[in-house]
Amino acid sequence: MATTLDADSRPDVRIEDVEYQRQGGRALLARLYRPVGAGPYPAVVQVHGGAWVNKDRTDNDFIARAFAESGILVASIDFRMPPEAPYPASLADINLAVRWLKARARLYGSRPDWVGSMGTSSGGHQVLLAAMRPDDPRYAALPLAEAPQTDARAAFVISGWGVLDPLLRYHLAKKAGNNELVENHHAFWGNETGMSEGSPPAILDRGEKVALPPALAFGGDKDEWVPLETMQRLVNGWRKAGGEIELQLYPGAGHGFMTGKPDAPYAAPAIERMKAFIRKHTG
Repeated sequence: MATTLDADSRPDVRIEDVEYQRQGGRALLARLYRPVGAGPYPAVVQVHGGAWVNKDRTDNDFIARAFAESGILVASIDFRMPPEAPYPASLADINLAVRWLKARARLYGSRPDWVGSMGTSSGGHQVLLAAMRPDDPRYAALPLAEAPQTDARAAFVISGWGVLDPLLRYHLAKKAGNNELVENHHAFWGNETGMSEGSPPAILDRGEKVALPPALAFGGDKDEWVPLETMQRLVNGWRKAGGEIELQLYPGAGHGFMTGKPDAPYAAPAIERMKAFIRKHTG
């Protein structure tokens, strides 16, 4: 079932909400931003930020619109969060959403092998984790009846100011006296062991066998929650494991430098950078 949002649609983009799964009788929706035309178009599952516990599929609406207006299909998803469900429930939802979009790619004017993912902040962390572990039984636990053989491997992954190392950010939040952020970590992760288990740089440091789709990580070099050293640690680990990754830094920018700000410094170049990366990896 789809609900078309005509008031928000442009002539060259069709925007609609579609149910991609149901949990406990509650519909979880994907907001589709569909370029109008024959395609095929690259496709992106977009995962919102919000410290793992806040926001919804409307986050980064201006980025999704910019993508769609340039001929990139976007499915911006809602997913389970605390207090309803801690980690790894959201990863199971993201994994399912990737499979769901791959299964419907041709229906929406894309191709299954052109489906990737993009997220910002905690969403930027989660898309990396989902892309690295597409076959993790915890993440792949939700069945997709319409396409049981479809996997969650991504064509590419983009992490914008991703909270790359949850454990490090937890300690930074404690040091800063940010009790709300500390409690968000507790609600989602439970404990420090969980934060380390779900940290992409730590996963690479441990030498775990993971999938490594082409990746773009970007953020500000003054990010108060994701130090430059952490970004470089991810990049070095990704490359050492045999993967291709690009790092884009924006001088002087802090965490969330373009959250909800289409006119923010670096917003336009960051969007263009993402679009170019997506096209590079989708033929």
